[in-house]
Amino acid sequence: MNHGEKIAPVAAATTALATLLCCLPVGIAAAAATASLATVVSAYRAWFLLASAGLLALGVVQFIRAQRQCATRKRGSIAILAVSSTIVLLVAFFPQVMAALVAAWLP
Repeated sequence: MNHGEKIAPVAAATTALATLLCCLPVGIAAAAATASLATVVSAYRAWFLLASAGLLALGVVQFIRAQRQCATRKRGSIAILAVSSTIVLLVAFFPQVMAALVAAWLP
């Protein structure tokens, strides 16, 4: 079983969500750490989004390669790729909305 087709999309979604660190102060104590981390992360936001797109492309290539080899496609792999792609696109085009949703979701 090839785990690469599941790891790449999850890594892409993780790097996309990492771009939201500047918008997610979880508490007063965490706000100072988040603010200092936000200055570093916000400078590399474009690189994180580029890495996300690259990892998604890698996941799609692995998915297509597995399809060409007549390997059975797992529904979980398709779902992970679709959810990860959705997260990356939403973070890329609507970063403030996604940050507000994640902040509202966290306690």
